[in-house]
Amino acid sequence: MTKRKKDKLVRHRPNAAVVLFNKDGKVWMGHRAGGIGDQCWQFPQGGIDPGEKPLAAALRELEEETGIKPKHIKKIGKVKGWLSYDFPEDVRHAPSKRLNWDGQKQKWFAFQFTGKDKHVDLNAHKPPEFDDWKWVSLKKAPDKIISWKRHVYDELVVQFGRFAKRG
Repeated sequence: MTKRKKDKLVRHRPNAAVVLFNKDGKVWMGHRAGGIGDQCWQFPQGGIDPGEKPLAAALRELEEETGIKPKHIKKIGKVKGWLSYDFPEDVRHAPSKRLNWDGQKQKWFAFQFTGKDKHVDLNAHKPPEFDDWKWVSLKKAPDKIISWKRHVYDELVVQFGRFAKRG
């Protein structure tokens, strides 16, 4: 199950994440910088800083990772509660900031993109998180994500599927 209560996730890093829909109902996916293979695509996401509200973190992460400014989006939905995933053993023990966490718990927001593709700037923040991006069908998004996060993306298809029908 991907939905869990916050108190059950004390060893999971708080994170905010965004599903961005264009006018055709497709979603924005970025290719992880330096990633190799077909499953290195994901939605913008990142840690919630101490004292920061999840929505503010989502807006900050979206702008840092994509260059998309708040004036080019409109909030259209959110997932109630947290969606979470556990890091696999090889990732959890990698020499990185993940050492302190068992996984991530995420607050997910859906936004309508009201800007133009030219408003995407993957170099807005250094180092860039993504080296490429594209609009894809929401239903195809889980196939593009690493396997241990896929159940969260499957849930997003259910939760945000109504926005994919817009347009």
